[in-house]
Amino acid sequence: MRTRWFVSIFVVSSVLSIAWTLTAQRGPNAREVLDRAIEDFLAGRITESVAGFDQVVKLAPDAAPQLWQRGIALYYAGRYRDCRAQFESHRTVNPNDVENPAWHFMCVARAESPEKARSALLPVGPDQRSPMREIYEMFKGTMQPDAVLKAARSDASSQFFAELYVGLYYDALNDDRAREHLTIAASPRFADAGGYMYRVATLHPRIRK
Repeated sequence: MRTRWFVSIFVVSSVLSIAWTLTAQRGPNAREVLDRAIEDFLAGRITESVAGFDQVVKLAPDAAPQLWQRGIALYYAGRYRDCRAQFESHRTVNPNDVENPAWHFMCVARAESPEKARSALLPVGPDQRSPMREIYEMFKGTMQPDAVLKAARSDASSQFFAELYVGLYYDALNDDRAREHLTIAASPRFADAGGYMYRVATLHPRIRK
């Protein structure tokens, strides 16, 4: 099941895994709440979305580590310490994805400082997608954003994630350059390549205003 709406830059199978856990352990109610929470987020209803994700955690605590979507919603809700905890938890089920330490960095940078975020950066395993290794080095502080953009291959997916995470990196630093790169990431040409994260890029300016 690789629908465009649910393509995950964390793990494509994670939504299926969450759905199975919620259905098998807690019945359909938790699954319905999860679907609504995701729908609310994609519609820009952040308060309602976070409330829904929190309800899912209460209904099915065993599924909580898989809810990377909750972590993103928490970031935009300004609940940075909860956001940090969500991505630390997510690492236990998804240790090789660079996007997890990236969002963790963003949460810590907003809650404390970029310096604290770098010192607390989560380790990560091999992520073969381009330019994920360079993105990780950027958040680590050993590579500049321009170098990440240059490292991206010519395919749409590589270019999208380079622009997205350069923009999000600047957003975590409260740097106005975030707008430029997130606007590029939200270009229609990346709609198929970005999946769920493309929706994040298009929502970002509405949420940040």
